[in-house]
Amino acid sequence: MNSEWFLNVENVLFTGAMVAYLVSMVLYFVFFAMKNEKAGKIAGWVIAAGFVLHTAALLVRGIGAGRLPLTNQYEFATSFAWGICLCFLIFLWRFRFQALGAFVTPVIFLVIGYAAMQSREVRSLMPALRSNWLAIHVSTAIISYGAFGVSFAVSLMFLIRRKMEGHSFWEIHVPDEKKLDLISYRAVSLGFLFLTFVIVTGAIWAERAWGSYWAWDPKETWSLITWIIYAMYLHLRISRGWKGKAAAVFAVIGFVCVIFTYIGVNTFIPSIHSYA
Repeated sequence: MNSEWFLNVENVLFTGAMVAYLVSMVLYFVFFAMKNEKAGKIAGWVIAAGFVLHTAALLVRGIGAGRLPLTNQYEFATSFAWGICLCFLIFLWRFRFQALGAFVTPVIFLVIGYAAMQSREVRSLMPALRSNWLAIHVSTAIISYGAFGVSFAVSLMFLIRRKMEGHSFWEIHVPDEKKLDLISYRAVSLGFLFLTFVIVTGAIWAERAWGSYWAWDPKETWSLITWIIYAMYLHLRISRGWKGKAAAVFAVIGFVCVIFTYIGVNTFIPSIHSYA
């Protein structure tokens, strides 16, 4: 089987996943707008099917390329969307509330839509990427960003929920503010742990590739800024009991920094990380 065959199969699987995410997003909106509980249940199954197709697309990409599919703009963007979906499904299974999907699926669809606009050409790796640290560094980034994506969605729900008090549908399907705050905190904690691994493994990898642990490259700098924002969130929460609206706003700002670190830096600022 040649590389073109793998690319064609991947395109079919990727398109199927993207369509499934779009359909699940629409169904979740129907669930909320029309208070249709059946639509919410179907949406959960559709996004799970999309995740399976997405996983298959990544596997086919990796087999066809003969390496991990984590080395360029397209591959990281599609893996980023996959990571958000994975973390969403984990939190959905753990906390059992479908309403979260209405806030997460738009984020997943926007990220995978960004991936769809990138070149899918399979290229040989540049020397700096031919390292065993690649898998650890980029995989931890995917989980980290995925967890932060969930915390962003939950924090938006927190900020909106107070305005929806008295609406029976929200009271039934959306957890109270205390539980939303706890879920966001756990998602941030997971993301922060993996972001720390991202920075540490990136520094080790940089020393091996370029002879320096830290070069103040724009992506390194913005990763550090993002880490500091979430570190402040956790510090203020643990030491001063920061909860509620202020914590939710912090989580939203943190994810905006995550998006800028990935898309903004790649688009607007020259960087040695511009390949991903």
